[in-house]
Amino acid sequence: MKKFIHTDDSRQDKNDKTLPQEGKGEADVWKEKYIRALADYQNLEKRTLEEHNRVRMFAGQLIIEKLLPVVDLLEKAEEHLKDQGLELALKELYSFFHTIGVEKIDVVGKAFDPFTMDCIEIVEGGGENTVVSVLSPGYYMHNKLIRPAKVKVGKKPDGKGN
Repeated sequence: MKKFIHTDDSRQDKNDKTLPQEGKGEADVWKEKYIRALADYQNLEKRTLEEHNRVRMFAGQLIIEKLLPVVDLLEKAEEHLKDQGLELALKELYSFFHTIGVEKIDVVGKAFDPFTMDCIEIVEGGGENTVVSVLSPGYYMHNKLIRPAKVKVGKKPDGKGN
């Protein structure tokens, strides 16, 4: 049996220091990978939660959009009938709309805005490029336009006599 005699102690000390350093470097690499994976997972959870909240917020938007023409008819009926019961029902409906984040756009007397309004007719009278009357109100839901207002816009008279 041969005996191995090691005479260079400096090399062994050097190797002993190198091995733990290599292991420590590998541990640092794995730790960094773990931290990055954890951060990616936390970002994914955050994005998923935000998306779920956004979906919940606008889940009823399609139903509200289908309900708005019915609300328009009820408003016109209340205008003509002057029925207190119908007026009370509309107030309750507006209150419900407010609780779910649906707001009517106030446009009469304001400058025409093509992003929130559709011009149905241009009429003489009123201010130049100013909304004279509303044919169908527009609505926002959580500050997102769900239906533009259909309006009549005023213009200055031509000055031409007929």
